[in-house]
This record gives sequence, structure tokens and C-alpha cells, in this order.
Amino acid sequence: MSENRQTASPARHTLARAALALSGWVALAATALPAGSPLRWAPVLLFVCCGPGLALLYPQPGVLRPGARLEAAALAAPLGLSVAVIAATTLFLVEGFSGTAFLVSLAAFTTLASALPGLPLPAASRGAVERARATPVRHG
Repeated sequence: MSENRQTASPARHTLARAALALSGWVALAATALPAGSPLRWAPVLLFVCCGPGLALLYPQPGVLRPGARLEAAALAAPLGLSVAVIAATTLFLVEGFSGTAFLVSLAAFTTLASALPGLPLPAASRGAVERARATPVRHG
């Protein structure tokens, strides 16, 4: 059974990378839908908030422990929004901001970032759980 898990893991990582790489381009394609439609703004909102952050954090090498998965989920939105702010600010400074240019730059960044390994997570490197001491603590 462990052999199946090891062989499925690279396929799962590849699928996750491909989904992240395509998410920005799907959001960009959704802007062609009629204005005000939830099918237009929902993919864009989800991508801008979480897409770049997830691309930077996933996939992690190996299987993540529950604490590391929680850490990655908690960091995805703030990290993604930080990348979006940097992209928007850069486009404003070069006087080239538009909705399309913004989404294209984020989609290109996300595609590039999803091809690279994820940023190391502190919880993943330390085990994500504080281990209890083997010897009892003496007071006094």
C-alpha cells in the first residue's frame, strides 16, 4: 500500500501544479463573461486572493502533516494578496494598469511559481507538533 501512495504522490503533485498554473488563465477567460455574473467575478476573486499564494506554498516535498497543511492554508490568502498588491503597484508605477494587465501578470507569475517547489514551511520542518517531554517536569 505504501508503494501506491508513493507513486500517486508525484501524479498528485503534478496535477496540483497544473491546476494552479491554469487557475489564472481560467480567471482571465472568465472576464469575457457578462458583467455582474457570479461566473465572472467568483473565479477572479478566488484566483487573486489565493492563486499566487498557493502557487508559492504548494506543492511541498513529501506529505504535509496536518499542522503544516493548516499553516499553508492560513498563509495562502495573505501571501497571494501581497503578490497582487505588488503587481498592482508596479503596474500603476509604470502607468500600465488595467484589469487585463493585472490578471495577465498574476497568471504569468502563478504559472511560473507553480513550476517551482513550494516555499519551506516552518511547521513542516519542525514536525508541526510540539512533542511532550519524555521526563516529567519537576517543580520546586
